[in-house]
Amino acid sequence: MATRTPEPKDRPGGAPLIDPVSKAIIEQLQEDGRRPYAAIGKAVGLSEAAVRQRVQKLLDQGVMQIVAVTDPLTVGFRRQAMVGINVEGDVEPVADALTGMDEVEYVVVTAGSFDLLIEIVCEDDDHLMEMISKRIRALPGVRSTESFVYLKLRKQTYTWGTR
Repeated sequence: MATRTPEPKDRPGGAPLIDPVSKAIIEQLQEDGRRPYAAIGKAVGLSEAAVRQRVQKLLDQGVMQIVAVTDPLTVGFRRQAMVGINVEGDVEPVADALTGMDEVEYVVVTAGSFDLLIEIVCEDDDHLMEMISKRIRALPGVRSTESFVYLKLRKQTYTWGTR
């Protein structure tokens, strides 16, 4: 009979506290997102059912996602770019609008030369130009943009663990 590991509690402010066992589960899934729960359980010292519960809780809390990561070029997206955006006034409405665009892969509020950094994935250069000129620059509050077009994707991993 497996012993039950206590569930981690939440930190003040609602951020979940991730205990060492949950971190080990995350690391196992970062190595292989299809790794069976039984194998993860063996590696971290829990039953398959306990791992299944932990994984579901981590997913429900938004701590992690389990997704298939593709090379955009191989699925028809020939142009990727990082776009730095400067905003007049409140950055939040612009960030919210960008998060609603399918082509925008991530949105980061920053301190520095730009108020926001986004990554966009487009089908081709025309699609990229339309995104920047007609959709992003047209958002209320966008003062300027600077684009960094990707010429070649050399590394894309998500295995930084839980340090």
